[in-house]
Amino acid sequence: MVLDTNVLSAFADGRPVAVAAVNTAGIVALPVIVLGEYRFGIAQSARRHEYEQFLDRLMPMSRVLDVTIETTLWYASLRLDLKRAGTPIPANDLWIAALCRQHGQPILSRDQHFDAVPGLQRIPW
Repeated sequence: MVLDTNVLSAFADGRPVAVAAVNTAGIVALPVIVLGEYRFGIAQSARRHEYEQFLDRLMPMSRVLDVTIETTLWYASLRLDLKRAGTPIPANDLWIAALCRQHGQPILSRDQHFDAVPGLQRIPW
């Protein structure tokens, strides 16, 4: 299951709902975009060291989804579909959605705009 930034942040904080949701995921996949968003957030945090340690512990147990040439095909197709439907989503989330579709994985997220992405299952938490 792919983790969105909002669940990753809540999981790092030990929020019970997020912890339970992530624990049901089995193999955790982290899009490189999510890692960038998360690292940007923790760079500004007073708890930066704690969050970096959390990430260091999580990374060996996670699969990182990198953007590849194939991802660009998924991205372009999804962006065009969403534009035609009049339901665009934020740019970073479009890349995350493209990675989810490319790898055939659902996303664990609170962001309801993922529901507009054809062929993507969002698992709310």
